[in-house]
Order: sequence, then C-alpha cells, then structure tokens
Amino acid sequence: MSNTWYYTWAVLLLLGNLGGFAATVFGLPGTWLIVLFSALFTLFVHPLEGGGLTWWAWGGVLVLAILGEILEFAVGAAGAAKQGASRRAMIQATLGAMGGSFGGSAVGSGLLPIVGTVVGAILGGGFGAFAGAWLGEYWRGSDHQKGFAVGTAAFIGRLLGTLSKLLVAASMVALATWDSFWN
Repeated sequence: MSNTWYYTWAVLLLLGNLGGFAATVFGLPGTWLIVLFSALFTLFVHPLEGGGLTWWAWGGVLVLAILGEILEFAVGAAGAAKQGASRRAMIQATLGAMGGSFGGSAVGSGLLPIVGTVVGAILGGGFGAFAGAWLGEYWRGSDHQKGFAVGTAAFIGRLLGTLSKLLVAASMVALATWDSFWN
C-alpha cells in the first residue's frame, strides 16, 4: 500500500475514533468502536516500509477500554449504592442518563454549537440519572428524602463516571493515532 493510501486510512481511523469518543459522551459504547476501528486498521492497513498500528498498541487500546468500563461502572454506581439505591433506581438512572444526554446535547447545541453540545450531553446525562434514580425510588415507595439522596448520588456518580471514561477514551484515541502515524 502506498504511503498516500496508508495516511488516508490513518486519517479515517482518527476520524472514526473521534466519532467513538463522541459516542462515549452520549453514554453509547464509543470506546468499543475505537477498539473495533483500531483492530480493523491493524489487521488490514499496512504501510510499504513497515510500522503502522501494532498489535501491542491495539492491546493497549483494548486494556484502556476495559479500564474505562470498570471506572465508569464503579464510579457511577458507588455513590448511589452507598445511599442504598434499589436495583430499579439504578436501572432507571442508567436509562435516564442516556435520554438526558441526548436531550442535553440538543439544548446545549442550540446555546453553543460544539462545546454546548458536549457540556449539555454530560450535564443532561447527570440530570437524567438523577431523575431516573429519584423516580425509581419514588415508585418503589421510598420517601422523598431518600429519593433525593439517591438521585443526587446518581447525578454525581454519572458526572464523575462519564468524565473518567472520557479521559480513558481520549487516551485510546491518542494511543491509536500516535502509533498509526508515528510508529
């Protein structure tokens, strides 16, 4: 493969991985898209003079994806579980976070096109987690105070979990990009 084609594919890998990063903002499995795109690139795209994205780098991307999932789950669930959240509240917090991310991005994009979309998605996810957890506890029969405490913990956990996973996803994109362009 000529260098021109190799770097064309490397730029497409970067764009696909940035799309995976963006999907992570919305609570979608974007880190796994980064793993998939990087694996396909490693398997099928090779420069003439050697190098390219190595399987070692792809393994690093995979390990980071697993770490990101563990961090997001542990950080996101720790606060709500500490407040005694029910399973229903935890499930509804997850669903509310996904819905809130999309709603928040729509509102944020109207206020400030790019940054507003990302900030809106993150905050919307937090508020969606709060609403879902609070409703889960309310429908379970818990009092308002417990629902509010669980919802607040779900909000904070969602924000910290999302930010942790975004840092990991950014590291994944950086690793794949570095190894594909400068290895």
